[in-house]
Amino acid sequence: MHSFSLKCGVFAAVTYFAAGSVFAETVDLDAVRAATEKYMDVNVALADGYIRDPADQCVSAGAEGLPAEWGGMGIHYIHPAMLGITGDKPRVNGNGIHTDWMQPAILMYEPQQDGSLELVGVENLVWQAAWAETGKPQPEINGKPWDAMADDPATEADEAHYFAPHFDQHVWIFRDNPAGTLMPFNPAVTCEYHTSS
Repeated sequence: MHSFSLKCGVFAAVTYFAAGSVFAETVDLDAVRAATEKYMDVNVALADGYIRDPADQCVSAGAEGLPAEWGGMGIHYIHPAMLGITGDKPRVNGNGIHTDWMQPAILMYEPQQDGSLELVGVENLVWQAAWAETGKPQPEINGKPWDAMADDPATEADEAHYFAPHFDQHVWIFRDNPAGTLMPFNPAVTCEYHTSS
């Protein structure tokens, strides 16, 4: 359940629109950056319950069958409890409806040449089936609806990254994104130095 947040001295305004519209939030991205900059040290993220993507993927547009010039997302560190993960067969699924940007459910790191990881952005994800049960319309942040993700079985690529249908939203607060702060991929993020952990 979403609750109003008063963190870092900043109030995140939440507005409910008419059915068929969106669940809209106005989020102060500077406050999100301040609240999450501690995760620049991946060990702090691990101590707070985040885990490295079990598939150990560094997500890039080219590897997903999309235009390579779209760039990458990096390696996702997920918080299973916030996502409410219930299983991974036949797809990763869950019941999480966590939307708190001051404590996002997913952190994105770009692998560096020296083997370290650099925090580049944050993400939230809610499962479409669980979200529908709330009666709230599709989530939105700062005027942009979250991305609706579901695999199209008619295509070779898996558009939902082996996840059940969900809404997700990336926020590039630690790496400027020439495509836009709220776009899924970032041309300034690369998986060039990814090696399996």
